[in-house]
Amino acid sequence: MKSLSGLFISFEGIDFSGKTEQARRLAETLKSAGYDVELLREPGGVEIAEAIRHILLDAKHSGMTERTEILLYSAARAQITKEKIQPLLAAGKIIVADRFVDSTTAFQGFGRQIDLDFVRRVNRFVTWELLPNVTFLLHIPLAVAETRQRQSGKPLDRLEREDRNFHERVQQGYLQLAQAEPQRFVVLDGTQSLDAVSQEVKATLRQRFDFKI
Repeated sequence: MKSLSGLFISFEGIDFSGKTEQARRLAETLKSAGYDVELLREPGGVEIAEAIRHILLDAKHSGMTERTEILLYSAARAQITKEKIQPLLAAGKIIVADRFVDSTTAFQGFGRQIDLDFVRRVNRFVTWELLPNVTFLLHIPLAVAETRQRQSGKPLDRLEREDRNFHERVQQGYLQLAQAEPQRFVVLDGTQSLDAVSQEVKATLRQRFDFKI
């Protein structure tokens, strides 16, 4: 197995941006190239966090307060960070994550309008101040996300049911995060074909970390 001495790659974006598919594709590409890689999702990835995920996304929990929400997301993140992410990185493995702390800053900080300084403190606490080495933000207009949602035919989860203003705040939050940390964030046009986005992801990793993919 090839190794880069532990590397953490995350994918972010609004719902239906294509981040989950790109994370899956990258993990498969890296495995095929001989890298030791683990694909994780948030919230979830370990038993306790998966149980919290079910509570968080269940549409019947429409009465959940924003404080309950951020604490549940953070609890799930603390569990996967300690149980999986830290040991994997220490073992020199590559992690590809479908969401991490930036989701909480975008959705609960900007979307729910919870104090951003508080959100950042919570994020640092539950991750032992860990951040991804690189974060791919798939950016798409809200209208495109809405069209993709309708075409998917899937029932909406609790957060996907929020109004357009909420999702606009989340969208703008992501862009502000990317602007504030250009050394970590790579913003990609998520309206491109899946293959075109994948090629941009691979090109970035070849340039930044000398991946042989």
